[in-house]
Amino acid sequence: MPHKPGTVWRSPTGDVIACIEKNKVMQENMAEIRQVCQDALEDAVLMGCDEQQFRAVLAELVASLESSFPPQD
Repeated sequence: MPHKPGTVWRSPTGDVIACIEKNKVMQENMAEIRQVCQDALEDAVLMGCDEQQFRAVLAELVASLESSFPPQD
């Protein structure tokens, strides 16, 4: 299932990110991430790895990401 292009991106305070260029970049980033993840999933399955384990490891990877920027208020 492709990323929903109608995602409304919000700031940490809940304000809508209305800038067209920022939304375009986010949409492009999500499409690129999805394709890389799809390719990695297919590689894992073709190599005989368990699909559910791959998905769990991918979820752990996403959960472990940290921003290099200070928190925004």
